[in-house]
Formats: sequence, C-alpha cells, structure tokens
Amino acid sequence: MVEINLHNSRTRKKEPFAPIDASDVRIYVCGPTVYDRAHLGNARPVVVFDLLYRLMRHVYGEEHVTYVRNFTDVDDRINATALARREAGAEGSLEELIAERSEETIRWYHEDMDALGALRPAIKGDQSRAEPRATQYIGQMIEMIEGLIASGHAYAAEGHVLFSVESYEDYGALSGRLVEDMIAGARVEVAPYKRNPMDFVLWKPSTDELPGWDSPWGRGRPGWHIECSAMSYELLGESFDIHGGGIDLQFPHHENEIAQSCCAHPKADFARVWMHNEMLQVEGKKMSKSLGNFFTVRDLLDQAVSGEVMRYVFMLTHYRSPMDWTEKKRNDAQKELGKWHRMKGDNQPGEVPQEILAALADDLNTPRAITELRRLADIGDIPGLLAGLELLGLKTVSSDMLDLLQAADREKLGELAESLAAARAAAMESKDFSKVDELKNALIAAGVEVRMSKAEIELLPGPGFDAAKLEGLE
Repeated sequence: MVEINLHNSRTRKKEPFAPIDASDVRIYVCGPTVYDRAHLGNARPVVVFDLLYRLMRHVYGEEHVTYVRNFTDVDDRINATALARREAGAEGSLEELIAERSEETIRWYHEDMDALGALRPAIKGDQSRAEPRATQYIGQMIEMIEGLIASGHAYAAEGHVLFSVESYEDYGALSGRLVEDMIAGARVEVAPYKRNPMDFVLWKPSTDELPGWDSPWGRGRPGWHIECSAMSYELLGESFDIHGGGIDLQFPHHENEIAQSCCAHPKADFARVWMHNEMLQVEGKKMSKSLGNFFTVRDLLDQAVSGEVMRYVFMLTHYRSPMDWTEKKRNDAQKELGKWHRMKGDNQPGEVPQEILAALADDLNTPRAITELRRLADIGDIPGLLAGLELLGLKTVSSDMLDLLQAADREKLGELAESLAAARAAAMESKDFSKVDELKNALIAAGVEVRMSKAEIELLPGPGFDAAKLEGLE
C-alpha cells in the first residue's frame, strides 16, 4: 500500500499516516458559516481537503473513507442578515427569514464548490449525514456542556456557560501559545462573569426573538467552538484520524475544540492529525473589499473563469504556503489546461502514474504533481496524463472546452462563426461556395470543429486546436 506522509500541525512535523481503522479512515473539516457566498479564500480549504479525500479514497477505497464537513447555521452574522432583510420589507418571521437565508446560502455553497470539482463529503459513500448542521445537534451540545460542568472543566454564570482554560493543562499546545502570554495580550471580552479572561463561551443567552433553545441555563444558543466538538463526536467518535481547516482557525477555534473534546473524553485522542492550509492573497495583497480585490467564487464563474482553472491555480502552490492569486496565473492555467484537454482525442485514462500518486502522498505536494503532469504531456503519455488529471479532480470539472480558452480566443471564434454564416448566406444567393469552403477548411486546419445546421453555425476547439492559426482569418 502507498505510504502517506502528512504534516501534523500539532507535532509540527511530517509523519507517516497510520489510520486508527483502515476500514474507516475518518476526516473532519470545519465548514462555512452560512450567511453569504463563499469568497475565493473560503474555497482554498475546500480544494485542499478534497484532494486529501480523493487520495484516501484511492488508497483505502471509497467505501472505507468518512469525510464530514459541517455547516454553522446558528450565528450572529446570519441573524444580522435576516434582520436586515426584515427591515428591507421581507415577509415572514425572523426565524423563517433565518432559515430561508441558511437554505439559500447552503445551496449557493454547493453550486460553487461543485463547480470547483469538489466531491461532496460522505460517510462511507453515504452523503446523507456527512454535512451536519449545527442546529441539528443542539441536544448533543447541551449534553457535552453538562458533562464538562460536572467534571469541573466548565461553569455557569449569569446565563452563560464558560470553559475554564486553566482546567486543561495542555491548552495552547496546538498553536504553540502560553496561556500566560495570551492573558497578557488578550483582546477578548473581559466580562465580569469570567473567572479568567481566556475562558470561552460554551453557551450564551438568547432573546425571545432570536434563535434559541431551552437548556438547564435558560433559553440560549451554543458558542461556536462546542458545535464542532459535538458534531465530530457524534459522527466520528471520541477519536478520529484527521481534523482540517484554514490556518485562521488554528486559534482559537481548533485550540478550543481540543480543550473541550479532550476534557469531555479524557481517555480519547480526539483528532490524531491536524492539517491547516495557509491564507490566500490577491496580486500580493490581502483580499479586502476596501482594496477592491475581494471576490467570490461566483464572481469568477460569472466572469467565465471555470472552476477547473480556479482549482488548478490553487494547486500551483503547496497548501501549507501562502497563495497568491494573480491574473497571470489564471491566464497561464487556462492555456495549459486547454492544451491538455485538446490532447485527449479518443484516449481514455490509464493507471494513475506512481509519480503523481507519490507526490500527493507526500503531504499533498500538488506543485510536484503538476510538474509530473507536464512531463507526461511532453512525452505524449496521454492515458497517464488523463489519469493524473482525474485523481487531482481536474478531468471532469469543465466539459466545455470553450471554458478553458482565453477571452480573446473565444471572441475570435465568435467573430469567425459570424463570418462563416455571412459567407454561407451570400453563397446561397450566388451559388458560389468557394469562400465558405476556404474558410471552413482553414478553421479545420486550426483544429476547430465546425458544426453547421440550418439554424446556426457553431465553432468548437478540437483536440488539435491552435489559436495562432486563427490569425488572419476573417
């Protein structure tokens, strides 16, 4: 079996991966808070852990891998969005507007991540429970909080329940922070009911209007961190193999998850391996609305940037390195993917080349895998190239070759289709089809598939498409 090595954020080193149970490799990844569309930075962990999921399925078998990714559907930002809709005149109760917004955002998320070629999470092939929503597990969260209070790791105060950081001696091990240093530089709410400034909320009060659930501490709703602890426990058990997410979640979210879960189940490991992807920039700068470089996945899709191109640009940079999205990378990706797709012809994928599998097994080394794809293309190993693309989730993302063309090339094909239609209309009158044949033959020589019907003329790039040969045609 292929040996997989993964960088464990907790031990800060690359380690051989040995699953707890090879018949059920278990992965949990923190999913989105469903209040708005996913931006490009949100998409990076989706692609990273989709690659991990694909690798594990390839090595251990589809039915032997469990991948869970949650939806946070109880959050102040969701509430604020629903309140804004009501103030704008939307009909329905606040609860109905919140539910409507959550459903809408989850649908958007699925559409956009599907476009990136990301597989839906599944529990041994079953997708029905693999995307839990926080609101479906409130009872389990309350039960876990009660257990933490009973064991002395949490306390109730003024309608809140807080986790006592001092009760867990390993707090800070994941992020490498000392509690004393964190307290000294704390930028957290120092509420009067907190025993320690670093203590964090497990449960908080809720008004009658906002979403809330009855609990031993009054009507309220869970804190963010307890959600993932409760859902991962219910679906993956006390110990599971891998927990993933963006580096921005390492502290405090993942640190707090570890504290809660290890105190709730002190004989278990919680997650054995922690994986974090680095952040994304745009043209060398942090993505920001104020800088005008903030965009969602849907923004790019609407600009005819295919999901396959986005996915490919992500993979040009190793997941543990900061990534810079640039127009040059985007354009180069379109050209390279277009070239590879045009090489397909009648070929079918062969066996996955060992070099590509080895690259992924080496802590998801996608830059090395892409170097191997280029080598396969250069030597004409098309079945190997196609198999590699398929394993990387690139083969089936874009079925329309036009998605992978440069905008100028698409425009040129559109102009030539109009020219061919005009030439055909003139030929129908003059009965001289020489110009039609001349233009059609030139297009075919450039690798363009010419589809002519009575209603329309369609020009599509074929396996041997060469945009340079379109120059001079009109």
